[in-house]
Amino acid sequence: MESELLLHSGGCHCRKVRWEIEAPTSVVAWECNCSDCSMRGNINFVVPSERFKLLGNSDQYLTTYTFGTHTAKHTFCKVCGITSFYKPRSNPDGIAVTYRCVDPGTLAHVEIKQYDGQNWESSYDSSGISSYSKMDTEKAKVGSS
Repeated sequence: MESELLLHSGGCHCRKVRWEIEAPTSVVAWECNCSDCSMRGNINFVVPSERFKLLGNSDQYLTTYTFGTHTAKHTFCKVCGITSFYKPRSNPDGIAVTYRCVDPGTLAHVEIKQYDGQNWESSYDSSGISSYSKMDTEKAKVGSS
């Protein structure tokens, strides 16, 4: 999916955690069935870390949960408990943004793909998810339509 990059805003339910990202208006989001994502119901899309900015004093309201390999850093708001973004194991150089935490009005289209987190390694190899946090191999470039 190719679309122009746009500045999106978003955050958690209580609005203590706020951020901005540069991302296309059309994104590919991943629905994972690993033990954590399936319990939270999280569906996210990945952006390069350079395109994510935590706003204001949001960092004081964040806490982090890790498990397994401890590569993923599951951040969530200390006040309302919402995971609006996190550092995923699949893309430790990127940010996974919960698409439902993006403020309304800027995402035109969300294509949802399945990620088999119960068979993580084979899904990682076959899905191409790791390319979504790379600036040079991104699916969308500024100015394309």
